[in-house]
Amino acid sequence: MKRQHVIGMFDSGVGGLTVMKEILEQIPEVRIIYLGDTARVPYGNRSKEELIRFGEEIITFLISQGAEAVVAACNTSSANALPALKESYNVPLIGTIEPGARLAVKKTAGGKIGLIATEATVRSKAYNSAISRVLSKGVLPEDQALREGWQQGEQPIALVKSQACPLFVPLVEAGLAKTPEARGIARTYLSGFEDAGVDALILGCTHYPFLTPVIREILGESIALIDPAQGMVEELKAVLAKLDQAQDQNQVAATHSAKESWKLRFFVSGDPELFQSVGNTLLPGQIQEVRRVIWGD
Repeated sequence: MKRQHVIGMFDSGVGGLTVMKEILEQIPEVRIIYLGDTARVPYGNRSKEELIRFGEEIITFLISQGAEAVVAACNTSSANALPALKESYNVPLIGTIEPGARLAVKKTAGGKIGLIATEATVRSKAYNSAISRVLSKGVLPEDQALREGWQQGEQPIALVKSQACPLFVPLVEAGLAKTPEARGIARTYLSGFEDAGVDALILGCTHYPFLTPVIREILGESIALIDPAQGMVEELKAVLAKLDQAQDQNQVAATHSAKESWKLRFFVSGDPELFQSVGNTLLPGQIQEVRRVIWGD
C-alpha cells in the first residue's frame, strides 16, 4: 500500500485547481490541503515583496496543517517569490516555471515558444531564463529535426513572444471563462502569436487552462498549448519518492493514522461560496466544504 502523503498547495484563487486535477489523476493516493488566497487575488500586479510575504503566511499555514511538501500552483508567485521562499523552509517547494519551460522545449516543433501570463510573470522574465536553463541541462525537443538543428547551432530555441493577460484571472475567478466577453478579450491578447511563428504556447498562469476552449477556438490546433501542471506532477512524484526513502515507514504510518478520514481540504481567504461554485466547474462535486482563513492584515 502506497504512503498517503499530505501535500499543501496554494494559488491566488481557483487557478491552482487545474494543477490539483492533474495531481489527483496521476497520484490518487495523496491527500491535499489547498489554499486559495482569494481575498488578495489577482497576484499579477503585486510587488515581489508582497508576494514573498503572502507566500510566507501561506506556507507556514499549510505546514501547520500537516503538509510535507508544498506546491506553489501560481506562476506569479513561482516567478517572483519562490527562490526566496525556498531559503526559508525545509519542506520541498515545487513551482511552475521550470516544469513549464521543460515541457515547452520538449513540445516545440520550430523553436519559437510563446507565453501568456500575468504582468508580474512576464516582467520577471523567469520563463526566458528557465528555457535557457533547461536546454543547458540537456532537455531537448522531441522533434528530431529541431533537436539536431539546435545541437548543430543552426536552429535557435527561445521564447520569442510574451503577452500579459491581466483580465484573464478576474474572468476565471468570476466564473466567466466561457462567455462572449472572455472570447473578445482573448482575441485581443492572442493576436500576434501566429504572425510571430509561435508553435508552442505556455499557459503561464494556472487559471488559464479554464480558458483552453476559448484559446483553442482562436489559435486553432496548430499551436501546442503547454500546461506546466503536467511537468509539476512529474517533479512531485520525484519529491514523494525521496520522502519515502528518507522516512521510517512505521513512524510515518503512526503519525498520519488520525488523518485517514479525509482526502481533500480547502481553505480560502475570501468568499468560500464563490470558490466552491467556480471550483466545482473543474472538479465536479469534489469541493464539499471550504473554510475561511483570515490573515493578520
